[in-house]
Amino acid sequence: MRDDNCIFCKIANGDIPTNAIYEDDKYKVILDLGPATRGHALILPKYHFANIYEMPAENVAEAFSLAKRMAEEMTDRLGADGFNIVQNNNEVAGQTVFHFHIHLIPRYKGDGQTVGWKPGESTPEELSKIRELFQKSSS
Repeated sequence: MRDDNCIFCKIANGDIPTNAIYEDDKYKVILDLGPATRGHALILPKYHFANIYEMPAENVAEAFSLAKRMAEEMTDRLGADGFNIVQNNNEVAGQTVFHFHIHLIPRYKGDGQTVGWKPGESTPEELSKIRELFQKSSS
């Protein structure tokens, strides 16, 4: 379940040295080399899935459970004022390395970073049409 051409597979499995802050038999958490803020880290599975769509639900649950534990510990140890947990899928959503990973971004008052979007607008009719798409699939 490794991709020998994947840089994150190599990092997660110890082929490339890195600054790890956590490791178990399934995941490695490393400090990001281009951090958004002090302590920005990445959760890397030791197995390869390009994105969340390829990953079994059980593994997604494990990864996000680890994200919660790491956010609590990192907030405490780094003295963060808040926390972003970010997971991008596919290029249009900002994914640049095609190995599932979760960004752990400690936030500090006045850090100058943003994680967000410009709110759009929707009509009641559009919201109703979208809701209907989900009602049809769950019946």
